[in-house]
Amino acid sequence: MDHSAHHAGTEHDHAAHHAPADQAAHHGGHAGASWGTAAKATLHCLTGCAIGEILGMVIGTALLWGNVPTMVLAITLAFLFGYSFTLFAVLRAGLDLRSAIKVALAADTVSIAVMEFVDNAIIALTPGAMDAHLSDGLFWSALLGGFGVAFLITTPVNKWMIGRGKGHAVVHAYH
Repeated sequence: MDHSAHHAGTEHDHAAHHAPADQAAHHGGHAGASWGTAAKATLHCLTGCAIGEILGMVIGTALLWGNVPTMVLAITLAFLFGYSFTLFAVLRAGLDLRSAIKVALAADTVSIAVMEFVDNAIIALTPGAMDAHLSDGLFWSALLGGFGVAFLITTPVNKWMIGRGKGHAVVHAYH
């Protein structure tokens, strides 16, 4: 996505929004992102995803829903909370709602999608985890283990995207 549209009518220096370590790493004409920047972006994403996913699991379990509707709710809330963290930050920075939504979608969609795919695949593939209750250690170990693996897989994805001016790099102009 060409994020220059978010800055119509204003001068914007992309390099000014990257840490010195990001500026030092150049590959193929693109500024590379540091692992620290990628990890911070992934942790930001993970926080929203975890809140939404756990809330969805709690609600689905409390309402005695089956696995599929509970997972659909959890994934939906993970995206909602993941986007909302970025949305509120860029709104506070002065963006109008329409532009803020565009920035949040551009910044977080791939990160949240990868995180949710990995996390939910681990839960689904862990024997007994789908049928475990909130009071079971298996539920929490599968969920937290899934978050851990999702973080490890999503961080390089975010590093690659940020280094190309995509994903969470779109938000840097508003920090």
